[in-house]
Amino acid sequence: MKKLAFLVSGRGTNMLHIIQSISNGELSNFKVSLVISDRSCRAIQYAYKENIQTYSLRRTKTLSKEIDHLMRKDLPDFIILSGFLSILDAEFCEKWAGKIINIHPSLLPKYGGKGMYGMRVHQKVINNKEKISGATVHYVTKDIDSGNIILKKSCKISFQETPISLSKKISLIEKEILIQSLKNL
Repeated sequence: MKKLAFLVSGRGTNMLHIIQSISNGELSNFKVSLVISDRSCRAIQYAYKENIQTYSLRRTKTLSKEIDHLMRKDLPDFIILSGFLSILDAEFCEKWAGKIINIHPSLLPKYGGKGMYGMRVHQKVINNKEKISGATVHYVTKDIDSGNIILKKSCKISFQETPISLSKKISLIEKEILIQSLKNL
């Protein structure tokens, strides 16, 4: 049984999808053992209700060290960033290299890096009149959105696309490729 730890900042929709996929047997060789947030959010509330070990930490300069302390206790096989907005420090990324994965709402390396998350990405894609977009699952390194790509998938952008409609398309892709990435790992 492989243990998953999640780092969350918001709704945690990808985390919820993983939990459902574990429950329905699609990811039967996984379990979610730990969920850590950097703010009060719906994802942490859901994990708590599911009796998953949870921690809400404050965004401070020692956040990565606090997360590392909790990870050393739990020893997860993989750490999944699910809408986690804090930047993990280089020491943490190097220590857990090959175990931290992130889902990003663009076809990296395009539209990645500091400040590129959520609707900001979709707005920029539309502003630049891109014809395709997508999502990427990648390993996390000290350089934001620069780790080796595990899996990515694209979709066409229609001429009347809005950031909200694109977000909905990308969300479906994220769920699909995150599940497939875990199966491949």
